[in-house]
Amino acid sequence: MTASLRKLGSSDLEVFPLSLGGNVFGWTADEAQSFAVLDAYTAAGGNFIDTADSYSAWVEGNAGGESETIIGNWLKARGNRDDVVIATKVSQHPDFQGLTAANIKAAADASLRRLGTDHIDLYYTHFDKPEVPVEEIIGALDDLVKAGKVRHIAASNISAQRLEASLAFSDREGLARYVALQPHYNLVSRDTYEGELQNLAEREGLAAVPYFALASGFLTGKYRPGTTVQSPRAEGAAKHAASELGQKVLTALDEIAAAHDAPIATVALSWLAAQPTVTAPIASARTVDQLPALLGVDGLRLTEEEVGRLAEASARRS
Repeated sequence: MTASLRKLGSSDLEVFPLSLGGNVFGWTADEAQSFAVLDAYTAAGGNFIDTADSYSAWVEGNAGGESETIIGNWLKARGNRDDVVIATKVSQHPDFQGLTAANIKAAADASLRRLGTDHIDLYYTHFDKPEVPVEEIIGALDDLVKAGKVRHIAASNISAQRLEASLAFSDREGLARYVALQPHYNLVSRDTYEGELQNLAEREGLAAVPYFALASGFLTGKYRPGTTVQSPRAEGAAKHAASELGQKVLTALDEIAAAHDAPIATVALSWLAAQPTVTAPIASARTVDQLPALLGVDGLRLTEEEVGRLAEASARRS
């Protein structure tokens, strides 16, 4: 079966409906494991790989850039650079903090070296820095596009006000324009994106590529009250498992997953993929065995009733 691709906002990029998160490469997955996951993802039709220059600086002994280096080594070994869409980010690498024009350009060059490529398909500002004028940020990103080092630009972790100001400046000056937005968004964390930010993305034609799509693994269904899971993400998932909201969401997911004979993670990702503006949720896999539940989002279509049921179960009550 041929994988379906989705157009990424107003760009000319066409991407698989599940973006493979590279945050585990060089952290919980070594190079051999990472290569195996990347091979299996692309063999299934996947083509959208997400990383950041700071991955995984939080690991003792790491300096940042480990994920990009592994992906770059894989691209070289497989000779498939033109077959995949590589997204990376700037602002958090220990040696390249912030979003000044000079830092953006230096960080981009460092990412290109680690990735072993002459261009980045989608370049995100990782965390917005309100102290830097949007004019400086967009100006630097536009220079990278004009130089051929970046094809398209995007933003992550940004307010609606700053995003709107950035888009207005791009339009006014005829400069590169954000085509995508990477928000924190999933069935148990909806407030950050839904509302003003989502409405702006829809109005401006931006594609949403949500991170933490499975809520640190909670939406796989393996984290439940009374269970112990040995994982670096266990603490993040446990807070949802202990909440009433989390239990309501799991109950709805369990029933819908049973009706489709599908993994819970596939249903959670399919709900996200059905939301306005969402093009491709991001999820990571440490092993090849974890991939099928993620890749299943390409084939599972929830009914309107099921989408609505999950929305009701995950709605926060004041």
